[in-house]
Amino acid sequence: MRVLATAGHVDHGKSALARALTGMEPDRFAEERRRGLTLDLGFVWTRLDGPDGEHLALVDVPGHERFVATMLAGVGPVPAVLFVVAADQGWQEQSQEHLEILDALGVRHAVLAVTRGDLADPEPVRADAVRRIAATSLGTVPSVAVSAVTGAGLDELRGELSLLARALPVPPADADVRLWLDRAFTVRGHGTVVTGTLGAGTLRVGDRLVAGDGTTALRVRGLQCLHQDRSAVGGVARVAVNVHGAPDGVLGRGQVLLTPDRWLLTATIDARVGPTPVDELPRTAALHLGTAAVPVAVRPLGADTARLTLARRLPLRIGDRAVLREPGGSRVPCGVTVLDVRPPELTRRGAARARAAELADMTGRPDGAAELRRRRLVRRADLRAMGACAPGPPVAGDWLADPEHWAALRDRLGAEVERHAARHPLDPGLPTEAARRLLGLPDRALVDALADHPGTVRLRRGQGRLHGPGNDGPALPPPVRAAVDAVRRELERTPFRAPEADRLAELGLGRRELAAAVAAGALLRVGDGVVLLPGADARAAAVLRGLPQPFTLSEARRALDTTRRVAVPLLEFLDGRGLTERVDDLRRRCRSGAGSGGGRESNPPARDPRAPRF
Repeated sequence: MRVLATAGHVDHGKSALARALTGMEPDRFAEERRRGLTLDLGFVWTRLDGPDGEHLALVDVPGHERFVATMLAGVGPVPAVLFVVAADQGWQEQSQEHLEILDALGVRHAVLAVTRGDLADPEPVRADAVRRIAATSLGTVPSVAVSAVTGAGLDELRGELSLLARALPVPPADADVRLWLDRAFTVRGHGTVVTGTLGAGTLRVGDRLVAGDGTTALRVRGLQCLHQDRSAVGGVARVAVNVHGAPDGVLGRGQVLLTPDRWLLTATIDARVGPTPVDELPRTAALHLGTAAVPVAVRPLGADTARLTLARRLPLRIGDRAVLREPGGSRVPCGVTVLDVRPPELTRRGAARARAAELADMTGRPDGAAELRRRRLVRRADLRAMGACAPGPPVAGDWLADPEHWAALRDRLGAEVERHAARHPLDPGLPTEAARRLLGLPDRALVDALADHPGTVRLRRGQGRLHGPGNDGPALPPPVRAAVDAVRRELERTPFRAPEADRLAELGLGRRELAAAVAAGALLRVGDGVVLLPGADARAAAVLRGLPQPFTLSEARRALDTTRRVAVPLLEFLDGRGLTERVDDLRRRCRSGAGSGGGRESNPPARDPRAPRF
């Protein structure tokens, strides 16, 4: 199927021509037929090139100046137009405005029909219209003089429409669905039905969709195309969709149905605007895209670029074309090309000027590599939702990174790890979360990917920290090393009599110093403020295994020659390591098979567990 919209001044015979081409009545309302004036969108169709030819659907739009917004809703989603000018009236005000709208939308395919050839010589009007149209995005178009009354020229017009249909690009069948709605109504026994022009992609019965609010989930219960039930419809096509799950008031003209999780809803865009100079634009206007008309605030940035703030979010992508129109239509409609659907905030002094310079080099053509250079880091799904393809594989999870920025991050990470080790010799491992904040990264997985990258200075990850080469553990400063040596000498004489808090304070061993000694493998922490020699857990289990089983806390304390202050956390430590287990509230026993080297060691040493690591 191919879909065209009509365009042209009121009372130039658009509906009559659609009726003559298709044999169908485009005016749906009795008032339209009574007054001979199209008030709303009409939809008719025919077959090109005989009964087996391709279908051509026509969206018939009103030509009156009061219904320009309706005309925009009709031409917005379609790729081509049938432009109509009457031979007996010639070029008129709405002829010009409709042409300006088509030019603003960047429409490139059209056929000119000069109607009422039975009432006046069509040639002067045809020459004038062809000249005017050639100066726009439509370029030089084929033209046909016709009469809906006598039928003259209709066969030639059908031939030109067939050529136009064959020249139109075929949209991808697997594209993400964005169906702009032009009607919504209720059918008894079926529920909500919406209609629109499907520009690309495929709709199937059973599909899950989401409404333009981004939250309302819908299911396709049925499909019709040209009044025929279908199980699937591919773009471009006129389609009626019976949807389930739509609350009252959610769907209507200007709303949209979307493939879930594939579109970015945005209320702020940066765009290229013209031909009106940006400085002459009104500060408030209406943005017309698809069938939607949304109020926007305009903030000029560069000579032809502006930031548009929309009154409601729309599913936009880079390269989308829209029309910016002042209410009342006193100025020429402006074409809008979307450059950025997720622009940066402009909060710092000079940010708007810098942004204008950046936008000046943007083309409006989706370019994944260019977007990645600008954004440095972006999720692949977000880049696709913007309309651009990923230029390479992710660096971590779904994250894409600009190669140059990624290399700079690797260098910075290595430098930050070394800087942290130099500033905190007792605690040299840089926490992963701290590294994430220092590098301004949105996800800790990116830190891990940087640390593991072959191009990064060799880093070791463990227990949520990053260590550089030679910084596997803290290098104890001489005063701390001397204090730890004193503790170790005392524990070698009485291995289970942990030094008291006063003694540790006298030696200058606070919490940080003890943590560094434990991390270095010089001491074993069995409880808060209770440290022993590495391997003391296995030695204690061997002593306790010599007791009658089970044993009490007091019996364990005497066997280990220690105090209750040490015995309680030590036994709990042994329980946690699987060397002992409780029998009841008062007694424990050694677990079978847990020998002197059994269980899990709390600080697996890389060296002799009795020797400090400096």
